[in-house]
Amino acid sequence: MRNKQAELIKTLTDEELYKQLLLTQGLLIMAAILIGFFAFDHPGQFISYIQIDGLSLLLGFAAGLAVVAIDLAGMNYLPASYYDDGGINERVFQSISVPKIFLLTALIAIGEEVLFRGVIQANWGIWVASGIFAVIHVRYLSHWYLFLNICLLSLFIGYIFEVTGNLLATVIMHFVIDLILGLFLHSKGRDRSS
Repeated sequence: MRNKQAELIKTLTDEELYKQLLLTQGLLIMAAILIGFFAFDHPGQFISYIQIDGLSLLLGFAAGLAVVAIDLAGMNYLPASYYDDGGINERVFQSISVPKIFLLTALIAIGEEVLFRGVIQANWGIWVASGIFAVIHVRYLSHWYLFLNICLLSLFIGYIFEVTGNLLATVIMHFVIDLILGLFLHSKGRDRSS
């Protein structure tokens, strides 16, 4: 599965890859709206999960930094094969500009958190949301470490949502993780090409 995705991605130009990623996030947002329409009695139920609360936003930011620190330590101390997703993440983040990384990681954080925490977890619980979240990251299913990593990450993000009841906390957490790791991979590619 992972190799098929890697091969498919190699056939795309950088611009096509970026557009495919944007399209995927758009589809997740549309799925969240559609499922949310049937899952909530009225929009106010969903909106109640969006709160400007400094403490929970700070918790989301700190949790995101903690995940990044653990991931970077793992990349330093564990064999490189543990983080090998077939080169997909490197290709994505090394092929786009820094502004596009900001936009893409923001859309990923918003789309995935609205769907998985704001709609699925809010209606069917953390285990269902985390299970589906792990499964949609298809390229990790055949790699035990990456699959374990994504499962634990999803449960942790779900836990932050349970503790805060604030969707913005998980969006910030997800954004911090993806942005910093995306910028890390981007700079790693720049270092190699210098």
